[in-house]
Amino acid sequence: MAKLTREDALLYHSEGKPGKIEVVPTKPYSSQRDLSLAYSPGVAEPCLEIEKDPNAAYEYTSKGNLVAVISNGTAVLGLGDIGALAGKPVMEGKGLLFKIFAGIDVFDIEINEKDPEKFIQTVKAISPTFGGINLEDIKAPECFEIEERLKAELDIPIMHDDQHGTAIISAAGLVNALELNGKKIENVKIVVNGAGAAANSCTLLYMALGARLENIVMLDSKGVISTKRTDLNDRKKPFATSREITTLAEAVKDADVFVGLSVAGVLTKEMVQTMAKDPIVFALANPNPEISYDDAMTARPDIIFATGRSDHPNQINNVIGFPYIFRGALDVRATTINEEMKVAAVKAIAELTKKPVPDVVNAAYSLRRLSFGRDYIIPKPLDPRLLTEVSPAVAKAAMKSGVARKNITDWDAYELTLMERMGNDNKLLRRFYETARQNPKRVVFSESNHVNMLKAAEMAYAEGICFPVLLGNEEKIGNIAKENDIDLTGIEIVNLRHDREENRRALYAKKLSEKRSREGITYDEAYEKMYERNYFGMMMVEVGDADAFITGVYTKYADAVQAAKDIIGIRPGLNHIGAMHIMNTKKGTFFLADTLFNRHPSTETLIDIARLTHNTVKFFAHDPVMAMLSYSNFGSDKEGSPASVHEVVKTLHERYPDMVVDGEMQVNFALNKELRDEKFPFSKLHGKNVNTLVFPNLSSANTACKLLLEMGASESIGPIQMGLNKPIHIMDVESSVRDIVNMTAIAVLDAIVEQQIKEKNIERIS
Repeated sequence: MAKLTREDALLYHSEGKPGKIEVVPTKPYSSQRDLSLAYSPGVAEPCLEIEKDPNAAYEYTSKGNLVAVISNGTAVLGLGDIGALAGKPVMEGKGLLFKIFAGIDVFDIEINEKDPEKFIQTVKAISPTFGGINLEDIKAPECFEIEERLKAELDIPIMHDDQHGTAIISAAGLVNALELNGKKIENVKIVVNGAGAAANSCTLLYMALGARLENIVMLDSKGVISTKRTDLNDRKKPFATSREITTLAEAVKDADVFVGLSVAGVLTKEMVQTMAKDPIVFALANPNPEISYDDAMTARPDIIFATGRSDHPNQINNVIGFPYIFRGALDVRATTINEEMKVAAVKAIAELTKKPVPDVVNAAYSLRRLSFGRDYIIPKPLDPRLLTEVSPAVAKAAMKSGVARKNITDWDAYELTLMERMGNDNKLLRRFYETARQNPKRVVFSESNHVNMLKAAEMAYAEGICFPVLLGNEEKIGNIAKENDIDLTGIEIVNLRHDREENRRALYAKKLSEKRSREGITYDEAYEKMYERNYFGMMMVEVGDADAFITGVYTKYADAVQAAKDIIGIRPGLNHIGAMHIMNTKKGTFFLADTLFNRHPSTETLIDIARLTHNTVKFFAHDPVMAMLSYSNFGSDKEGSPASVHEVVKTLHERYPDMVVDGEMQVNFALNKELRDEKFPFSKLHGKNVNTLVFPNLSSANTACKLLLEMGASESIGPIQMGLNKPIHIMDVESSVRDIVNMTAIAVLDAIVEQQIKEKNIERIS
């Protein structure tokens, strides 16, 4: 990950609207009638219903999807006791994670109170507002009493994530590691270094899974927690051992498992070498583990190693658990989060690791073929399947253990509901960024005289997603950078008009003229074109001097497309290219095509666009359900574009019978499944939710895309080029900096896929 400066962090939290979360209305409010229903007098009716039956609050208010993240700021991250107000950015951040990973709304509550009793009474007093409570960053031992009392005295799910989050994720990793090593949890010797909240919870959960107390040794800052010590509090005494040992070195000898929840550097290579065969070491101190990855791996070739860090295999990350645990608990209106629910989460997480990993997750982590093994004992945090695996498991456990107040009977429908909840997020984009960071490529930024392009190159470099190459005059670019406070340190600038580029211009011209000689391009003409940014930059990609190319911020797209066709060419089996926008909306993620290239597509053009779109959507880990749009439905208009689209659908059904596509249809029928199924029960889309829209022409596609954006109904990624032989991406005119950076991540992903194609590992992006 790119280094984060103090200025970066402060700007992130302050620019635009300060903070990271907001409250938005969920009901209409445009008319006087709407306002009368929302407040007085209409609001009285649900109030009276709730007075009669408190459970009605789940039907008429946000309670059922609202979690409080509550802290007193006494143990904030690695910052310690910094106070309630100073801890607010962390609590907002936790709220953001709840929202983006599980669709859960959050109010962060900072309570300026260190006295446990007063803190407990405050939380109890405000608890009717919430469907669940996540306690956060409260120091031990007070956190134990606070959580236990609140769980006993309130009837909603409550969890101190600092304790149980690490316990659940590490337990899942431990279950899988033991399976790989052929060991049983009831037989292994476990050393827990650390005796705080997380260590206590981890140990208790391991015991719930079968670990035996007599096989466990726990240590605090003073050494082994032993029956001989007289300074133990009530939280440590249950774990006291009678063994004649006092140090960590003595404890880990012949141990099968080491779990570190302490400080950096306490576990040495020599200690690891004394452990039992096939040792399991979870060094979870952050940011630096109890033993470094390199030291651990060189100490024992048979080791299974995990840390809390994202730059090593097997990251024990709480975000793998808490959003989905609360999601499942809320959805059955559980009265608590009990041991059965935590164990269910452990098992679901562990089992998910053994399932085939989707290409998009592999892509997010260097396109390695992840599979269950020593370097993959826990799912990746960006795995979208966690929501639909962990939440149902937790909900089922709540129902089975008798703490659910609402039963789920149709689990397929519930899974669909979970996916629909996550419509307005950017998980897909986050995976693109992670992919690019793992394997950054050389990306040419053509229009480096444009400040947005220059800022985007700076940001992409800082994000670690690419090595930018700027085309243009060094002095002019430098002046623009200076005027706009853009740091170009470490970024390459290529002046294609400079004398020193003479050899490269000649080489590129020779290759282009040879490639297009039968299409009228002579060497002299090709040489002249090498003074143009698009031609020169695309030739860099064509010959391998760069991996991807970004243009279009002020270039006419027709000119850029012509250059791309001349130099890069269209992929075999196709006669056309296309562009797609990914639109993240509150109703889900939708794919729109063609939003850039083909003004008045013919029947064959639309067929190519549909094929390209289908393959691209599949790569992005979605099953394409495609509607071919028009202004009429299923042959009701026999002329113009409806007739053309009708013919396209007929051809697609004949040539590609497995493709889930139908039309022509109006957009309301495409997006309203019930309306479509009732009116057109014969449709190949019957019972399915459409996620891909193919428009009859550029005007309608581009207008729909821009309308959604300007109305604030969507966030977009695109335009994503489909059909060229290499990663050439043409932006919309005056694209924002963030749009360009997002497209850069796509371009790098495209380039990575090109590399993989050569190695015959995976299919092309489209």
